[in-house]
Amino acid sequence: MTEQTTPTDEQATQGTLTERATPTEQATGADKPKEPQAVVASVPPMPVAPPVAAADLVPPGAIAEPVPPVAIAEPVGPDEPVKTEPVKKDRRILRAVLRWTAAAVVFAAVGTSAAYGITRMERTDVPGLATEPDGRWDYPTITRPPLPSGSPAPFAEANKSGSHYADLRKLVLPAPKGAKDDAALRGEDGWLASGTFLAEYAAKEDRESLRQLLTDYGLRNIAARGWTTPDGTHTRIYLLHFDTAAVADELMSTELTYYDSPQFAVRGAPLTERDEKFPERAAVDEITRFAYVESKPYGAEQVRQAYLSAGDTVAVIVQSRKGTAQAVPFQQTVILQSQLLG
Repeated sequence: MTEQTTPTDEQATQGTLTERATPTEQATGADKPKEPQAVVASVPPMPVAPPVAAADLVPPGAIAEPVPPVAIAEPVGPDEPVKTEPVKKDRRILRAVLRWTAAAVVFAAVGTSAAYGITRMERTDVPGLATEPDGRWDYPTITRPPLPSGSPAPFAEANKSGSHYADLRKLVLPAPKGAKDDAALRGEDGWLASGTFLAEYAAKEDRESLRQLLTDYGLRNIAARGWTTPDGTHTRIYLLHFDTAAVADELMSTELTYYDSPQFAVRGAPLTERDEKFPERAAVDEITRFAYVESKPYGAEQVRQAYLSAGDTVAVIVQSRKGTAQAVPFQQTVILQSQLLG
C-alpha cells in the first residue's frame, strides 16, 4: 500500500496551472511588442484534501496502474506566445497508439482462446501430443455400493472383524465396455456354486483339497463375474466370503499362495511364477496381493492370476488369452477390484 501525503502550500502553488496567454495579433513595424514584465500573482493556497485509503482507490483483486506525473507549466509573460505542439502531430500519435492497442488486444484474445482450446482437448486430439493406446480397457464408472445404515466400512476402526456389510455381489468388478458376459458365472440369484469355482483348477486332487479347505474355513458364499473382450482375453473374478478377516487372511497366506507361485495350478497354467513386473506402487491400502504369470514356454494360451485378501473376503482373478495375456489390462483389473474391496 502506498502512503498518502498531504500537499504543502508550496507544492499546491507549483501544481496550479497558470492560464496560458492568447497570442496577440501580429505586431506591425510601428507597434513593437513591449518587453515582458514579470507578473507576481497572489495564488491562494489549495485546500488540503482529507487522506484517502488505498482500498478506496483500488478495488480488491485489481492491480493499480501507475499514475503519470502532472506536468507543471513554467511562468509565462503576459505577451509571450505559448509554445504548443501542432494538433495534427498529437492526433497521429493518438491514432498510432490506438492501432497498436487494438492489435495487442486482438493478439491477446486469439492467444487466450487457443490456450483454452488446447486445455479443453483430449491429449490424442492435439497434434504432436497423441499417444498410442497402452491396452487399458474402457471400464464404466465404478462406485462402491452403499453400506446398510449404521454399518462401518470394512477397514474402519469400529469394524474389528473386517466384515464387508455391503452386498458382495455388487462388489464384483463390472465388465469393461464391449465385453461379452460369461453366462456360466452368473450363478443363481448372483451367488455361484462352489463347484463352478473349483472347476478353475486342473488336477482332481487339487479340487478335492480345495473343497475341503473351503468347508473347514467356513465359506459363506461366492460372488463371481466373467467376460471376454474383443481381443479374446477371458477374465474370471471370484469373491470368496468368510466370517472374519482373520479367517480369510489365514486361508490365503497359508493354504492358497506361496511367495513365488500359487499352491494349486489352474487350468492351462502348469508352470507359474511370481509376476515381477506388476508395479509395487499400484498397491492398495489394507489389501494383500499376490500376482502370478504363466512361465515360458506356455501352450496355445497364457494365463495370469492374482489372489487378494481384503477383510473377510478372498478374491481370485484369472485372465487367459491365446498367444500372450497382456499385462496392462490384467494389472488394471486387479487394481480396480482391489479398490472396490478396500
